Amino acid sequence: MSDEQQPRRGTGRFSILRSLWSRTRTEAKDDTEAGRSIVMPAQGMAPPLQQVLRRLVMALGVLALTTLLVWFDRDGYRDNAHGEVDFLAAAYYATVTLSTTGYGDITPVSDGARLINILVITPLRVLFLIILVGTTLEVLTARTRHQVRIHRWRSRMRDHVVVIGYGTKGRHTIETLIGQGVPKEKIVVVDPQKSVVDAASIDGFVGVHGDATRSDTLTRAELQRAARVVVATQRDDTAALVTLTARQLNKHASIVVAVREDENVPLLKQSGADMVITSSSAAGRLLGMSMSSPYVGTVLEDLLTYGSGLDLDERPVTKSEAGRSPRELDDLVVAVVRGHRVLNYGDPQAATLELTDRVITIRQAVPSS
Repeated sequence: MSDEQQPRRGTGRFSILRSLWSRTRTEAKDDTEAGRSIVMPAQGMAPPLQQVLRRLVMALGVLALTTLLVWFDRDGYRDNAHGEVDFLAAAYYATVTLSTTGYGDITPVSDGARLINILVITPLRVLFLIILVGTTLEVLTARTRHQVRIHRWRSRMRDHVVVIGYGTKGRHTIETLIGQGVPKEKIVVVDPQKSVVDAASIDGFVGVHGDATRSDTLTRAELQRAARVVVATQRDDTAALVTLTARQLNKHASIVVAVREDENVPLLKQSGADMVITSSSAAGRLLGMSMSSPYVGTVLEDLLTYGSGLDLDERPVTKSEAGRSPRELDDLVVAVVRGHRVLNYGDPQAATLELTDRVITIRQAVPSS
């Protein structure tokens, strides 16, 4: 789907307000479907008992304020049973008034008392009722708040990372991305299991529940505007279908796919993957190296664990480094990226660095703060 075919969404606060006031039938349907499948990061909420106690204190505060207003203006009220309005009568009047019971045995008779009832006590009555039914109102407004969060997220999300599959591979991918400085709000998780998407939400990521082989699921993850896509599904055939769908939606994103078998690598590359990682063969090579030399396996494991010990890093060549040999750099250079080619350390073409090159280095890991 081309950019021209994508539905246009406004950005900013005006678009959110417009969506609350007026929406087309297509937009309403789209938001409803998104609300069912998109799970936003969990927000901290007070325990239920604390919420009830807080509302009770607010209701008692409104009741006390109304009682004091009636007590200070007691000369403007008439008690049909006792004549004078004492403090107990003021509290009684405030209670039956705020609860809209209104027996009529205590009534405002002076112009001042009636004016206070119109301007102050009536709004307090409304506030009192809102507090009492706050739980119901919160349930009714939770859906609106959820749709506003989703609308704001979808209108602002671009150049993000979509991780399809939140299993072991997907989780370690995200850990590495975060170690490289990618913020959590720039990562979207897609998984067919609702419990897995909920776990991603608890971990602080936006999750999309659905089948990633379907274009509508990936569209809800805003994959058409993503910069990078990671396919970490459990099955190779599923990975191929997801890669085909993702490449159809986004022609420019970098797609990295994990598969189990080497024989599926050409198929994935034909499907549109930029890089294919074979998990079974990679694990086999690591096992073989560890058998022949446990220390080599330890170093390789260290390099693969980002943020600990030694890290592999890719960075651009600086102006001061252009024209120099990789051996003259302070960092340990293991490869040079020139255009779309990767030049090994000993390649004669990599003997002199160019300003447009990128170097892959081994450096000491910087501990995260």
